[in-house]
Amino acid sequence: MDSIKIEEVQKYIDEFANQPVYVHLETTNGAYASHFNANAYNVGAYIRNAHLTYKQGKIVEHDDSYRVGLKHDIGWIYAEGLTDFEVTDTGQLLIAGHDREGRLMVTLEISTEPFSY
Repeated sequence: MDSIKIEEVQKYIDEFANQPVYVHLETTNGAYASHFNANAYNVGAYIRNAHLTYKQGKIVEHDDSYRVGLKHDIGWIYAEGLTDFEVTDTGQLLIAGHDREGRLMVTLEISTEPFSY
């Protein structure tokens, strides 16, 4: 993955707009939290292959990371803390946020085809 280049990522987000896409959104502090602090809560969210059409998508800088919002007919999909991105050989846009140690904390992925399990 490469560090986010806001103009480049925005271009990819725009290319997926106004067409049916599959979205993967995941947040986690994984076992990291409770492994290093027995009193910490493990938290996370996971959505795989949500099928929707978003009308507008936007990436903005926030402190030392980025956030992306996808506006669809009945609401929003939103991810914050993003730091890196890549486009796969099959055209999937993968945007992730890693902590200072390189551990995955959040990912937002967009594709015209369903993601593999």
